[in-house]
Amino acid sequence: MKAKMIRAGHEAAVLLLALTVATANPAWAQAQSGKARGEAVKVEDWLVPYRSIADRIIATTANSGDDFAWDRLAFMTDTFGPRHSGSPNLEAALRWAEAEMKKDGLENIRLEPVMVPHWVRGEESLEILEPFPNQVPLLGLGGSVSTRSEGVSGELLVVSSFDELNARQDEARGRIVLFNVPYTTYGETVRYRGAGASAAAKAGAIASLVRAVGPPGMRTPHTGGMRYEDGAPKIPTAAIPTEDADRFARMAKRGQKVVLRLKMNARFLDHAPSANLIGELRGSEKPEEIVLVGCHIDSWDVGTGAMDDGGGCVVTWEALRLLKNLGLKPKRTIRVVLFTNEENGLAGGNAYRDTHRAELEKHVLALESDSGVFRPRGFGFTGSDAARKILTEIASVLKPLGADTIGPQGGGADIGPSVTAGKIPSASLEVEGSKYFVLHHTEADTVDKLDPKDLADNAAAIAFLAYVVADLPQPLPRP
Repeated sequence: MKAKMIRAGHEAAVLLLALTVATANPAWAQAQSGKARGEAVKVEDWLVPYRSIADRIIATTANSGDDFAWDRLAFMTDTFGPRHSGSPNLEAALRWAEAEMKKDGLENIRLEPVMVPHWVRGEESLEILEPFPNQVPLLGLGGSVSTRSEGVSGELLVVSSFDELNARQDEARGRIVLFNVPYTTYGETVRYRGAGASAAAKAGAIASLVRAVGPPGMRTPHTGGMRYEDGAPKIPTAAIPTEDADRFARMAKRGQKVVLRLKMNARFLDHAPSANLIGELRGSEKPEEIVLVGCHIDSWDVGTGAMDDGGGCVVTWEALRLLKNLGLKPKRTIRVVLFTNEENGLAGGNAYRDTHRAELEKHVLALESDSGVFRPRGFGFTGSDAARKILTEIASVLKPLGADTIGPQGGGADIGPSVTAGKIPSASLEVEGSKYFVLHHTEADTVDKLDPKDLADNAAAIAFLAYVVADLPQPLPRP
């Protein structure tokens, strides 16, 4: 019964939207009447008036030489480098972006204050003591405690899962545990990065290491956040490259004794002031209703944060600049938010939810770009069936960019708190992502890995989708 009532609600929402659009959009009315007569009418015919807008947006990015967004990203990452929470780099980048948004002519630009955690990596190293001395690349995991000044030394124990650690718990005491878990999917493999230290500590280990969460990538370790379980001892933890994890696994299989010395000088400082940066293209008829497009401007403290998530910031921001320059002003407001502190705290996403709680019900759609800005493929979406149908039709216009698919799930860490609190339909930019987790959270995350045309096409796709959703006669139907 409940399912039937929900389905009926979706059908009613679609009917209401169709009737409303019919008044404002003759092409929609013609398409619907043709269907009623049994004529073969394409489902996206109501979008005919918007096709010329898509053409203008795409032509603008192509005619600009495809380089504006890439050049802006290159300037940001070349100049400010990595933008870790609490760092002067992040705060300088935020103020630069604020000034640039003003030059772009966006509206209601402001920095909304947020206090963020401040973890500092410090010096770190991993050395093989036995069988023969040599250095191993590593990156401490964000939030890890430090070692003693002389480091911690111990024999290595290699395990391939939490279950194997439990089975070999007696062997773990006093040793350094390595979780050598080959990458499958990020969601499956990242749990060893997040929970490995506490699992190893409860077994009596003195430190823990984790295989880089990603495919092999030229011996590059991947950093990222971790968490300590309440009540478990806090031991230092770091990531090593996939190549070295496999090396240690081979040595263990041969029965070779491996002794390591880990040194980490990581520490937490007091929380630091930061901000979410907001800019808008104000709606012409319903400015209080909002289509949010967002990203996170902070990054880890390695590489220059070009892919994660500087590129996401530039393409969402660029979407508004494109619409502004073309004189396209939809009925609703399109708001870009450059969130702070996604990587090690989510303070920016939580602060936005709390600051804007009263207007969350007026958010029509929240879209996040945080999976790289490689070749666009479309958008993931989470919401009602009725809203999915509308977005699928909108995306069909983006076929020339290859961005015409609507995937089964959409959202993001930064928009997540607001989406949950306000029951907002959520979307995410989807791209050809084969390189993403090779570069993710590594020293190799630099702008040269990104193609200017890909950035331009992603910005165009976001601009068109956001514009049409913001211009619909009625908001997207909620679940």
